Amino acid sequence: MTNPSTEERRQVLTRLARASIARALGEPVDSPPRPGWLAAPGAVFVTLTRGGALRGCIGSLQARRSLAEDVEENARLAAFADPRFPPLTRAELADTHIEVSVLSPAEPLAFNDEADALKQLRPGVDGVILEYGRHRATFLPQVWRQLSDPRDFLAQLKRKAGLPADFWHPDIRLYRYTVEKYEEAANVHT
Repeated sequence: MTNPSTEERRQVLTRLARASIARALGEPVDSPPRPGWLAAPGAVFVTLTRGGALRGCIGSLQARRSLAEDVEENARLAAFADPRFPPLTRAELADTHIEVSVLSPAEPLAFNDEADALKQLRPGVDGVILEYGRHRATFLPQVWRQLSDPRDFLAQLKRKAGLPADFWHPDIRLYRYTVEKYEEAANVHT
């Protein structure tokens, strides 16, 4: 099996996500191609935007099923089960932009304190998972576009996890990962 080009991955992954959402809305859908590399385990986040604004984002942090299954399931969840938004409607689908982020395995960060952890973060590169007790949250690397300062990034990640922005405890665990991001081409779905 040859390695697919970036363009092939972009086309296949975004078409698979769009087809999964359209099928769930009862739209007639031609089955997109399913090259062999889609059978490999994969973890993805599917991000939906409309007019540049977030419309849904759900994903997996660990590869537990095939890349194809993870894309299809997370596309449906982003469209219909993101608790921050009402379910996507048929009328919205045509002007909804889809982005699929394929995650690398997460690696734990070793740090002595918050200042040490902040020094190790790579703005624009790292996705970060924060865990403390029952609190858990992640930001994809794309979030660095809005929160470019590591201190702000980590503070907002703590808030997303349900912790105060200034909270710190030695039992906090941080993990980092990178993504390969694939976006639909402009006007591919209109």
